[in-house]
Amino acid sequence: MKSLQDALYNWLTIKVVKDSRPDDTAARDTTELFEEILSTEHGVSDIEVKTDLLMYYLTYQHAGETKNAKYPRELIEIMLDQINESPERYANYPEED
Repeated sequence: MKSLQDALYNWLTIKVVKDSRPDDTAARDTTELFEEILSTEHGVSDIEVKTDLLMYYLTYQHAGETKNAKYPRELIEIMLDQINESPERYANYPEED
């Protein structure tokens, strides 16, 4: 993933799903994938997430500096909203033993 902003956005979007659906193995695995991309491709660490009624705020370490990003809640929560509106389309498949 070329853009750090895109990687942060994608990570946060799926993290919100994972946090809301802790048994969702696909959301967990995808969150881990984006964490790996952020770490290895972009050198990002120590991401902290805060939110208010309108925005998500990220604070993270990048290139030895503390940096910030913010995203509107409506953009970040769109995937979770879709899942909640049509849960039958997003079945959770258990892990194979």
